[in-house]
Amino acid sequence: MQRSLFTAVSGLRNHQVKLDVIGNNIANVNTVAFKSSRVRFQDIFSQTLRGASAPLEGRGGTNPAQVGMGMTVAAIDTIHSQGSPQYTGNYTDMAIQGSGYFVVTDGANTYYTRDGSFSRAANGELVNSATGVKLLGWMADAAGEINTANPLGTLNIPLGEDYVAKATENITFAGNLDAALATGGTHTTDVLVYDSQGGVYTLTLTFTKTATNSWNWSVAIKDASGNSIASTDSGTIVFNTDGAPQSGTQGNVQANMTGVGVNNLNITLDFSGLTQLVADPEVGSTAQANYQDGFPVGELESFVIDTTGVINGIYTNGMIKKLGQIALAVFPNPEGLQKVGSNMYIMSANSGMARVGAPGSEGRGTIETSALEMSNVDLSYEFTEMITTTRAYQANSRVITSSDELLQEVVNLKR
Repeated sequence: MQRSLFTAVSGLRNHQVKLDVIGNNIANVNTVAFKSSRVRFQDIFSQTLRGASAPLEGRGGTNPAQVGMGMTVAAIDTIHSQGSPQYTGNYTDMAIQGSGYFVVTDGANTYYTRDGSFSRAANGELVNSATGVKLLGWMADAAGEINTANPLGTLNIPLGEDYVAKATENITFAGNLDAALATGGTHTTDVLVYDSQGGVYTLTLTFTKTATNSWNWSVAIKDASGNSIASTDSGTIVFNTDGAPQSGTQGNVQANMTGVGVNNLNITLDFSGLTQLVADPEVGSTAQANYQDGFPVGELESFVIDTTGVINGIYTNGMIKKLGQIALAVFPNPEGLQKVGSNMYIMSANSGMARVGAPGSEGRGTIETSALEMSNVDLSYEFTEMITTTRAYQANSRVITSSDELLQEVVNLKR
């Protein structure tokens, strides 16, 4: 009878553990990126009253007679299935679609989390607004290139503090050169270009008709004060009988910027979009630049994060430049991660080593901005488990009551 008492006590004790886990799941039903847990039981050793015997001399064998000694908790598993993303409207909130964990640090230790509720701190770094841990990734170099082979570092977005400019390197032209223009006639068009520090210049391109279907072009460059800048290169464009460019569709302009303190201008001209057709006499030639890739000075005013975690800075001059990229980590066994609170995990002996890389590569998920991952707790399942656990607890308590009554009867035999 004492066996039944201790067996029932093990049932009470371990079902209480399961109820604790269920209660924690329900308490975290609205916790961002919370991963629910489940309890698995197993029986413990059994007392063998009679061993098994083999068939012998025409008799069949007998099975072992054993009395179980109760149960215990076999494991408490963390279920890392993905929770539903919920739109928040906050552009620094991030949810991971698929596998992967954000890599964060408190300055001393590295943690992993699915909680993407980040914000921009006073110093420009992306941090978790509740705990202050910093999001890790890779910053871009001065040219906007990102090398994911570099060590991880914090991500800084210097709004209002970063300025960029870009020298003009390419100009494309479109429009028509009047085929009816007499030999020696000209057409002139202007386009603004920029040096490596954002200084603005006027590039004047003059087309001169030299023969049927043939035009020469030449360049003059002046700064904002009207001073001429020494430049080289001219060329010839030849059109076929249909008016389409036949040769000379590309040119190059080089300008010596000595004394200005900037890099020399080196601009490629693309004339492949020009035509030579007879124009309306009232309109004449319309050839002009329709694109140049330089930018004046611009200030970083905002940023966006794409699905691969690349942070793109948007400047007041219209320029977009890569500022950095967010890192994600995946594990051979994510269920082996150890919870440390605040929606964060650390590696354990059974999680395997973190494989850190860019989102969207090697099985890592992608990033959705303006959204947060919700808890994966299923309330209907948890309430069902709570009911069955409560009933199991009551049943074990009844076993204790019944065993106590039997013991009471044995004690009363002496009367």
